[in-house]
Parts: sequence; structure tokens; C-alpha cells
Amino acid sequence: MEEYLDSLNPKIKEYFKILSEEIPGFLIDYIKTPEMQRLDKISALVGNDYTKLFNVKFFYSSLSHSVGVALIIWNFTKDKKQTLAGLFHDIASPAFRHCIDYLNGDYLMQESTQINTSEIIKNSKEIMELLKRDNIKLEEIDKYGIYPIADNSTPKLAADRLEYTFSDILTFIDGWNLDEIKEIYNDICIMKNEDNIDELGFKSLEIGEKFVEGASLLWYSFQSNKDKLKSQFIADVIKKMNTYGLIEKKDLYLLSEEEIVKKIENCEYKEISDAFKKFRNADKIGEGETKPKNKYCVSLNIKRRYIVPLVCGKRINEISVKAKEIIEKVSNYNSSKYGWLDFDF
Repeated sequence: MEEYLDSLNPKIKEYFKILSEEIPGFLIDYIKTPEMQRLDKISALVGNDYTKLFNVKFFYSSLSHSVGVALIIWNFTKDKKQTLAGLFHDIASPAFRHCIDYLNGDYLMQESTQINTSEIIKNSKEIMELLKRDNIKLEEIDKYGIYPIADNSTPKLAADRLEYTFSDILTFIDGWNLDEIKEIYNDICIMKNEDNIDELGFKSLEIGEKFVEGASLLWYSFQSNKDKLKSQFIADVIKKMNTYGLIEKKDLYLLSEEEIVKKIENCEYKEISDAFKKFRNADKIGEGETKPKNKYCVSLNIKRRYIVPLVCGKRINEISVKAKEIIEKVSNYNSSKYGWLDFDF
């Protein structure tokens, strides 16, 4: 655990302090477990680190994302069960995360990689001993969706969406700095939504609008052909490596992303290694309404990610013309029918 904290980028350390004044002792014990430490070798950015298509400023692991979610929940609830549910929500993530949902054909929901969460926790001797120590049952922490502060349905605001919004903007979107994130975060509290259910929301309209405007840059990125190409290409590379017997599906849970990338780059099949090298060096894509020849091309409808937060218990698009226009543009946005990279695969 000390090694993990010591190795963090100074910006991440400062960011964590914004989310919570301290990392509670009970949480540190769970972070130390092998199942959680495995996530430190998996990027939270879903393959963005491995191509010049995205300007990734520093590595941000799935473990850091999970810790960030847990710290947000702890900050607002001081509830151990909800906090642990947030910590464990990505414990079943394979290398390259949602790219493997693409491999599984799950473009729209992107949940196929989460199905083994309970099994992984149950099979962890260390985690189960800690849960017994803390008098917490497996079914109280293995599905974070039972806690609306941790997770809820799109487009509501919950800890998971809030964390990846903050951390994605810090790592690869030119947006808020840490001071702005602190300003936004300090304006959030728990309030009742239209269904009388607890939900994170903003106390001031001005900050709510600032959140929507800044986060919309990320929402467009999620819907871009660039993101679709990245995810599908990595999925196709893994599929070919598996077909040739060079990677087994279990390797996605046993090896670090760096180890898998080295396997791909050193692959004896030049069609794979050469294409991956071109992907790593790619810094632009092509787009259009007509499918090109002899290009690596995608045309996909994928999961839409955006947030319509509460402001003082009301949806921001009901009380802000500015926010309503931004959200409508994002929710109606469609990239060009085809996106492609300048090589075939």
C-alpha cells in the first residue's frame, strides 16, 4: 500500500486530498489486498495510453479510480459498506477494461466485464477475512448499484461518474485544474431527487453550469470515432492474439497491460505487431459518411455517457437554459458514420 501511495503522481495525491481529507484506516487494509493491487497495473483510461490519438498527461490506474470513488463515497456518507462497494466496483476489470466489452460485443451497456465481481471477492481470502473482521456481508458490498450515492442510472450523478469525470479531465482532456475541481467538489452535497432518492447534486446553479460545460468536453470524446476506433482496435488485436494462441482470456486478469503490450509488440505475426505499431503512432483519424477501402474502419452505436445533475433538488436542464442547450447537443450528437485509421488490419 505504501508503495502504491508513494508512487502516485503528485497531482493525484493532491487530488485525493480534495476528495477526502484522509484515507480511512479500514480502507487501506482492503486496498492492500492482491485483488485490488492488480488494478494498479491496469489503466483507467481504457486504452488511451497506447496511442498518440489521445494526449495522456500521466498514468492513472484503475486502482486509483476505485480509490477515488471510495473516497468520494466516504466523504459524503462516512458509511463503510457503501465505501467498500465503491472500492470494489471495478475489481473484475480485465486489462484494457471496456475495450474487452467491445470484444464481447457489448458496445451499448459496457457491463460484460463486471459480471465476476462477487466471485472475485468471494474467492479472496484476504478480503473475506477483512469483511468478517468488520462484520460486513458479501451481499452488502458486491453490487455498488444498490447504493445510489455510489452508482445510479444515466444521466444521474453518482460517485463513479463524478470520479471519472474529474480524473479523465485531469489526465487527457484540457479542462479544469485542481483548484477548479476543488471548487466544483465543495459545492456538492447529498440531496433528494425527483424520486425521493438520495443523489449527489450542486448547491449553486453557477457551479452546476460550470460542471456541465466542462464535463461536456469529455462526453463528446466518449462518443467520438476516435474513441470507438481505439476501443475496437484493441479488442480486435486481443482477439487475433487469442486466435493464434498467444494470449488466453485468463491473461487479461493475470498480466499487466504493459506485459500484454510487450507480447503484442514482440508478436511473431507481423500483421499484428506492425498494425499495433501504426496504432501507437497514429495521431489522427479519418471520418466520413462513405466507407473507405483498405483502411481499418468502424461504424458503431455505443453507450452514451452524459450527466444531468441536480441543483437544489431540480434537474439543471429544467432551470438553466445554458445547461439545457449543452446537454441537448451532447445527447443528440452523432459522429460521422465511419471512422478509420490509415492502415488495414
